[in-house]
Amino acid sequence: MPGFREALAEQRWDDHRYYHHSRINQSLHAISALCFLCSYVLLFTSPASAALVGWALAMVTRQVGHFFFEPKGYDELNQASFEHKEAIKVGYNLQRKQVLLSIWALSPLVVYWAPSLFGSLPRYVGLRGFLHHVSVLWLALGAAALLFRTVQLFFVRDVQTGIVWLTKILSDPFHDLMLYHRAPLAVLRGELIARPGASAQVPAKNAR
Repeated sequence: MPGFREALAEQRWDDHRYYHHSRINQSLHAISALCFLCSYVLLFTSPASAALVGWALAMVTRQVGHFFFEPKGYDELNQASFEHKEAIKVGYNLQRKQVLLSIWALSPLVVYWAPSLFGSLPRYVGLRGFLHHVSVLWLALGAAALLFRTVQLFFVRDVQTGIVWLTKILSDPFHDLMLYHRAPLAVLRGELIARPGASAQVPAKNAR
């Protein structure tokens, strides 16, 4: 079994080479990374605001890139079908993301029907109170989604894979910004699909 750093590099490399061919997707990931970093800062001062930024801005921007701009046909570069890539995806593949995002989108209805979130908070008053309760629920959903998949990986893979994946997810904003900060310039040049080895942000395969 590879060491922790090697396993982390491998998960990052596989995520990049399989799921970030589109320069538009890469650009949206750079924007998402900035939003997530803002969310990380807000966690120390306003957790509710952090959840709103993290879900409504960072997460939506990130997943729009995956769902609408990333190629889903046969991957000639990696000689892999889209179905194969989805099957070996360590974290949330598109099917799992659809479930998670559906729960997220429907969660404001829970606050509407249960204004005190089943007694866990005071009943909200007005739109501001409603948004606060929704953001608290989103914060709990984000933590639960991370914990659920991490523990699930303990059983379907192994403990190290779960911890490595959690580390990767939490550090992705920093890593994505490093990888994809030049992607918007590539889009402006008309380069919509990344060329293998065309830019310095593409990690070397030996880094695995």
